[in-house]
Amino acid sequence: MLDVTTQKIQDESRQGEAYAPFENDPNNYSKKFYIESYGCQMNFSDSEIVASILADSGFGATRNYEEADLILLNTCSIREKAEQTVRKRLNDLRKVKDNNPGALIGVLGCMAERLKAKLLEEEKLVDMVVGPDAYRTLPGLVEEAETGQKAVNVLLSREETYADISPVRLDSNGITAFVSIMRGCNNMCSFCVVPFTRGRERSRDTQSIIAECRNLFENGYKEVTLLGQNVDSYYWLPNSPEAVKPVTFAELLEQVALIDPDLRVRFSTSHPKDITDDVLFTMAKYENICKYIHLPVQSGSTRVLQLMNRTYTREWYLAKVDRIREIMPDCGISSDIIAGFCTETEEEHQDTLSLMAYSKYDLSYMFFYSERPGTLAARRYTDDIPEEVKKRRLDEIVKLQNQMSLESNQKDLGKTFKVLIEGNSKKSDADWKGRNSQNKMIVFPKTNPSLTPGSYVNVLITECTGATLIGNIVD
Repeated sequence: MLDVTTQKIQDESRQGEAYAPFENDPNNYSKKFYIESYGCQMNFSDSEIVASILADSGFGATRNYEEADLILLNTCSIREKAEQTVRKRLNDLRKVKDNNPGALIGVLGCMAERLKAKLLEEEKLVDMVVGPDAYRTLPGLVEEAETGQKAVNVLLSREETYADISPVRLDSNGITAFVSIMRGCNNMCSFCVVPFTRGRERSRDTQSIIAECRNLFENGYKEVTLLGQNVDSYYWLPNSPEAVKPVTFAELLEQVALIDPDLRVRFSTSHPKDITDDVLFTMAKYENICKYIHLPVQSGSTRVLQLMNRTYTREWYLAKVDRIREIMPDCGISSDIIAGFCTETEEEHQDTLSLMAYSKYDLSYMFFYSERPGTLAARRYTDDIPEEVKKRRLDEIVKLQNQMSLESNQKDLGKTFKVLIEGNSKKSDADWKGRNSQNKMIVFPKTNPSLTPGSYVNVLITECTGATLIGNIVD
């Protein structure tokens, strides 16, 4: 999962800790809302569900929080710094009350679930606290908060998937979209708060996913990313007499790919223990399923992996990398890595570096360990690695990844890739940007005036940095 403390090595990808919606005209509504999202892609997807619920209740989106009747922060709890960032933002937003006393401020998402009492009573930063499974109750909570009461609903659900809600696409480029296929997590990694803030795993019904993806394509979108905390454990048993077996992730992936060859399909995130050969062979079978897998390892030491409750060994993970390369030699692989987990030795840190070197990740999201209250690790282990050691180990991990990313991009010099144009390059309106199947960002000049975002082009790579490929359109 991405968060605001990530050591990033990309410079052209869609990054950033917050955004504001734009899709509907706030002047057409009696009230206005403003929303910012922090953390993982699931939070950004959830904000689009929230926007839909609020639009149906008479709220129009605005980019200007100073004119909003309702200000919402969709938050992340995966690292302490992420929570600190949100607290600082909340303190800044409280100043809005000076000019607009009737404005309501609410916290959504994982931080809401974890710190509900503290936010409402001790810090008095917010008027509303709403957990990730309670967004349907937002209109009623707003009415409650308007009376001066503190409004809260952080109940977790075993059924809620928001399958029937059509998301309002926020800050969309009109080309790429997230589609949530499941919620929650059953894995109980010892360092992670997600099972406690998002609840148990449950899959969304297959037909609603296919319908949403088809609707996106019919409305001009050319790429969907299927989202879940662990997409490979997707499991849906249709509620019909003729249903004889559940739909697996491999089967769902194939059904989405069959909507149209021009619809690209990505997914995130995979747990190494659950990604199957069926998924890999399905990816290899369809050209429009992107050849890219985010495969978090977290540590290169079997002992540390056991402490993390990752349920695989170093050797097992490396065999999975080998299997991916065997079935799809051109597949891009990225990872998540934690430096300085409880009791990690210097030798085990070196194990992580050697595993990275073997796996040759194209990019990684890298952190030093941040103890999260309530997790299994916080209850069982002592956070005994000094911060300066954590930071030094993280620096070594980042330097190795930067080197590998550059080497990976250098291998692409002289190659031609099919690229989906997503929009203007961040650095120049004279250039397009887009990604290849392996999820690498490519920048190239606008030499053909007939091209628009959503067009597919072939790009010959002539230059690169550690984060970006640079090239020219070819026939």
